[in-house]
Amino acid sequence: MIDRATVERIMDAAQIVDVVSDFVTLRRSGANYKGLCPFHDDRTPSFVVSPSKGLCKCFACGKGGNAVHFIMEHEQLSFPDALRYLAKKYNIEIKERELSDEEKQARSERESMFIVNEWANSFFQDQLYNTVDGRAIGMAYFRSRGFRDDIIKKFQLGYCPTQRDALAQAAKAKGYKEEYLLATGLCLKRDSGQLYDRFSGRVIFPVHTLSGKVVAFGGRVLDAATKGVNVKYQNSPESAIYSKKKELYGLFLAKQAIVRHDLCFLVEGYTDVISMHQMGVENVVSSSGTALTTEQIRMIHRFTDNITVLYDGDAAGIKASERGIDMLLAEGMNVKLLLLPDGDDPDSFARKHNATEYQAYLNEHQVDFIKYKTDLLLHEAQGDPIKLSRLINSIVHSISVIPDEITRSVYTKESAGMLGMNERTLVAAIAKAITKTKEEKQKQRENEMRRNQQTTGTTSAATPQAQANDNAGVETAQTGNDTQPETPPVVPDTEQEPDTTPMAIAPGSIPGAAGKNMVFYQKEILLMQVLIRYGEKIICHTEDEQGEDIPLSVAEYIHYALEEDGLSFHTDLHKRILQEALAHVHDSGFSAEHYFLNHPENTVAQLAFELCDDKYQLSKYHSKYKKITSDEERLTDLVPHLMSDFKLAVVDEELQQILLKLRQPEILSNKEEYMEVMTRYKEMKEVERALARERGDRVIS
Repeated sequence: MIDRATVERIMDAAQIVDVVSDFVTLRRSGANYKGLCPFHDDRTPSFVVSPSKGLCKCFACGKGGNAVHFIMEHEQLSFPDALRYLAKKYNIEIKERELSDEEKQARSERESMFIVNEWANSFFQDQLYNTVDGRAIGMAYFRSRGFRDDIIKKFQLGYCPTQRDALAQAAKAKGYKEEYLLATGLCLKRDSGQLYDRFSGRVIFPVHTLSGKVVAFGGRVLDAATKGVNVKYQNSPESAIYSKKKELYGLFLAKQAIVRHDLCFLVEGYTDVISMHQMGVENVVSSSGTALTTEQIRMIHRFTDNITVLYDGDAAGIKASERGIDMLLAEGMNVKLLLLPDGDDPDSFARKHNATEYQAYLNEHQVDFIKYKTDLLLHEAQGDPIKLSRLINSIVHSISVIPDEITRSVYTKESAGMLGMNERTLVAAIAKAITKTKEEKQKQRENEMRRNQQTTGTTSAATPQAQANDNAGVETAQTGNDTQPETPPVVPDTEQEPDTTPMAIAPGSIPGAAGKNMVFYQKEILLMQVLIRYGEKIICHTEDEQGEDIPLSVAEYIHYALEEDGLSFHTDLHKRILQEALAHVHDSGFSAEHYFLNHPENTVAQLAFELCDDKYQLSKYHSKYKKITSDEERLTDLVPHLMSDFKLAVVDEELQQILLKLRQPEILSNKEEYMEVMTRYKEMKEVERALARERGDRVIS
């Protein structure tokens, strides 16, 4: 358990720009920084980082928060683990007691699997450096590939003994559970129930996440044992922590270099990445021999718009890469191709040249992919109209997937010149391809919707709740209430479902499943906004029984105003926040905003972030000739007004529910029950009029 003082030290040390920059390329934009959002497919920078507020937010998908929230979301960590991550980054010591056996068992499967992988990584390295077989077999293999000792250590390369259960036995001796050895894929189980090692007799390449955690392994069979082996590499299987399509080998070590050079080299294998690092080219990643995926491309796109693809220099290698390159183009990347001579791959080419020659070749031989494709296929199609037609269709498809219209136009013009075609013909073909792609995507969406409807049994008809809401809206128009609701704010996703606590003004007519779209709930959110932003600010004074003056803070005013009418907030989360604000409002130096933004409970801190966003908004009452007044400057008027709005909205909702009751046949047929409901209706109308007078609205009889 991390104490609050340590949490605050971590939060104070964690600079939001510094933290986010480890994962996103940021560029200054006024007082803030901007970059591509790491949480969704972002093609224009919509992710804003505010150093002054210590917050980040994507204005497209809405995700963000402080440094801890960012790490939690990006690395899929719990709140304590995100704090530990930042503490390690800023060298802050965390003193924690040893976990009990029960607490160890309670750790999540993901955390346990990461722990097992970290141990296995250490085991493989220890075997490589400190055993006879490791040095004689594993290290000898790496050195035969030309890898220097510093590079071997940099990539944490290792060796798994030939004994079939060496790792399994060592893991059990250390107390690691069999279920996690199997879940991570480090071990397999025979029919007899005996465990054996997946990677026995192989050299090991650990795969790291973007933050450096070991998520999987690749094991290569040694050259002496490759005879008759179809698959040289054995990789960790998909698991709760590892998905091939979401990981890129070497990205953890390459991310800073990619940002520095504004370029990423993409290669095929582990050894290609390692060899290029040894040649001084660190901005390189590998898809690990698998087909390139959209998720992998978007990871690269966080750091740069520019990518150079390195493949074997034969035609088969080029054609095999076409799908991946079209995907890169579709994601808005600037794609170049680099062919190595004589069928070399980046690893073999590195063994034939020194670092200076290697880097010079990379710099001088990168060519634009569209131009290269046009030139290459045009040469292949000479004198063959059918091949030429296929060539044109292939080029049209590649250009059509490019999202930027200007880039498409430039490529169209250049390709038309190279092909000797009328540019208009090429433009028409590209437009047709774009339309066809859109239609196919629309069909896919429609098919997916139909499948979902068949699975869930839903139809397009309005639900009973939706119909009830529609009816309630009709009845509201008949009540004569002249109060128009304000535009409701966006309700944060961290909210809990409303509870069914009865209220004095509305003791039971509002349904327990009341949704966040109801007006009174939106008014509650506005009250929560001022509570979290300004909870400690004094807005008025009152007198106690002895006539002494007592200042009232925003938190206290809201509390007393709710108690006055027997009301409470609609969710447990809001209630807890109000109670915590009341408990600390008189603490020296207490700031509600700072307290809740740095709250150890993630749901509280996330809500605080959502409600503190866009803190200073223009009032609808000012003109360009008047002084802009912040919310804080008008708290004395703002808080009572919001409280009146909330109470009036609660009453309005109660009236709507009563009117719905009056339409029910069982109520209409029961005179006693009907009169009881009508009496309640009249009482609530009186309360509504009183609240309207208090707020200064026109009252309609």
